[in-house]
Amino acid sequence: MITLTVIDWKQVLLGEEPLDFLVEVALRTTIMYIGILLALKALGKRGVKQLSIFELVIIIGFGSAAGDPMFYKEVGILNAIVVFLVVILLYKATTYLVTRSERIDRIIEGEPICLVWQGTFSIANFDKETLGYDEFFSEMRQQSVSHLGQIEQAIIEVSGNISLFYYEDKDVKYGLPILPKLYAERHVQIRTQGIYSCSFCGHTQEIQPTDKHLCPTCNKQEWVTSINRPRIT
Repeated sequence: MITLTVIDWKQVLLGEEPLDFLVEVALRTTIMYIGILLALKALGKRGVKQLSIFELVIIIGFGSAAGDPMFYKEVGILNAIVVFLVVILLYKATTYLVTRSERIDRIIEGEPICLVWQGTFSIANFDKETLGYDEFFSEMRQQSVSHLGQIEQAIIEVSGNISLFYYEDKDVKYGLPILPKLYAERHVQIRTQGIYSCSFCGHTQEIQPTDKHLCPTCNKQEWVTSINRPRIT
């Protein structure tokens, strides 16, 4: 067995570089840190949650370009600075094109997508996103939504944020519950007459007792007892 006494701790901690290289690492890191701050300032003041995929990729690129010069002696700092300058120029050029062309804007930034329309899921639009039901339900519950009948529209923005537009209390409809305990009570067999919502698309209707009832919208057969409580804020 390998024991701690035979481990070359100098190699583990310092690698091939001498101890005084740590001072250089600290200096390199400070310079690259300042470089990243200046580069981000050049991009603008948008917060992380407001960043588009395009801008997020640029920031990751900054981190990659800055990382190597911080501790690899053979990588010069000027190389990373040139990368920063070129990326900033390309970003400015792309931003200019985006403001001049709606088509380029849609390709790079994407566009808002409606996920819920008048209390039911827009299934075709959901297929365009990687957003799962659990994640979407969680986002809505954090905004005090308990069922889809409270929602007139839900839109996922290009930033990834979800915008919700609510029905007034007097207009709230029966809808699919999104509370975990209620949504988990899905069943195929309808034992009592009542108002039920399709667990897949949110289609809501009154159903008579039956062993199986297909949803007229999506042809699924699992149903959840609908609720129509108003939204409490």
